Amino acid sequence: MSEEDLKFNHPRPVFRLGRWVSVAVVALVVLGLINSLFTNPNYHWEMVWAYLTHPNLIKGIGFTLALTVGAMTIGVTLAITMAVMRQSPNPVLKGVAWFYIWFFRGTPIYTQLIFWGLLPTLYPMITLGIPFGPELFAVETKLVLNMFWSAMLGLGLNEGAYLAEIVRAGLNSVNPGQWEAATALGMKRGMILRRIVIPQAMRVIVPPTGNETISMLKTTSLVSVVPFTLELNFQAQNLGRLTFMPVPMMICAAIWYLLITSILMVGQYYLEKYFGKGFNAQQAATSPRSKTLSAAPETKTLLDVKS
Repeated sequence: MSEEDLKFNHPRPVFRLGRWVSVAVVALVVLGLINSLFTNPNYHWEMVWAYLTHPNLIKGIGFTLALTVGAMTIGVTLAITMAVMRQSPNPVLKGVAWFYIWFFRGTPIYTQLIFWGLLPTLYPMITLGIPFGPELFAVETKLVLNMFWSAMLGLGLNEGAYLAEIVRAGLNSVNPGQWEAATALGMKRGMILRRIVIPQAMRVIVPPTGNETISMLKTTSLVSVVPFTLELNFQAQNLGRLTFMPVPMMICAAIWYLLITSILMVGQYYLEKYFGKGFNAQQAATSPRSKTLSAAPETKTLLDVKS
């Protein structure tokens, strides 16, 4: 086999000048940022490493995670309920779901949290009884709803409105023929949702829900307006005021937020991989490129001809 034949069957990659220029520019910018971060004495990195595992910050991480998990649990539960109600043939249920989504998406989360903090003032007593009749049960609001639960409910109710549209989009992504086939087999609506529709819709629901979870982790920094002051961001600010070093303390908070977010992103990746089983292979098999390749006649290379 000649040298020309080898060059024909093993072509060299095309040199792309723009790609190497962009790599050089990005590398210079990144190196400049790194140099600025670690050589600027105003960041006080020695304070960052000294306070990174401070007990107040660790306690703040615990409350931040508790708020995130609790609010997302409330949000997911409400989202599934409201998404199913939006698709219900009952106009009353559909109207209630539409109003809930409209109200909580139409008002800022900051404003909602302020009202949740003022709830014991607006309603000092929680009563249960007959309208315009006798009261059967009454209790002080502040005894039932403390600042932690107010913050969690405020975050969860707001999140449920956004997740409801995500869940509804996931349900609508399932082929209507799945509903028809399951109905023809005699399955009830609830069983169709649990066994047929929701498992297939999870492929569409999981990615945006993962983004909402990461967003919720950072939204917990707003609960100081309730006021709930034990979460991570407020604890970092408090340490900054005590040490007169706000920048290192906020860097500590940012490091913890980045670490938790990275863990959540890894979990989201594996969830997407799990619920996407079978779909990627099916899409690859039905793509126009795969059909063209499969329909193309088998061609022989120059090596086959030479041999």
